[in-house]
Amino acid sequence: MSDMQPDPERHAAFYAGVLPKRFLAWVVDLILIGIVTALIVPFTAFTALFFLPFLFLVVGFLYRWLTLSGRSATWGMRLMNIEFLDRSGQRFDSATALLHTLGYTLSMAFVMPQVLSVVLMLLSSRGQGLSDLVLGSVAINSPSSR
Repeated sequence: MSDMQPDPERHAAFYAGVLPKRFLAWVVDLILIGIVTALIVPFTAFTALFFLPFLFLVVGFLYRWLTLSGRSATWGMRLMNIEFLDRSGQRFDSATALLHTLGYTLSMAFVMPQVLSVVLMLLSSRGQGLSDLVLGSVAINSPSSR
């Protein structure tokens, strides 16, 4: 697996249940981002309330980029025991994490790319969203040996 992603037909266990786990991880991540955002607000003398959506976006972007750079999984994904692999079957490096986060953020900014991403996750054999397809990445159940 070090030089390729697991095949969804021959190694189905890597992909089993990943889609609902991704959704639950996304919910956990949103809650964590919300908590961090709320903790920052008092340190701005509450002026951050005037640009709260922007602050939430920045905190979320940094959270995703930094956690994906660290272990190829956000804290929500780690809780659900899933991780991303790049097109060569390796964990994300910082540049790939940045590109994936940028793609995720852009797709969340518009309805149609987000709908397309969800449809792709539901229909593709590897459960890849739009950003995953563009980058060639996949989300898998974390191997216990890693």
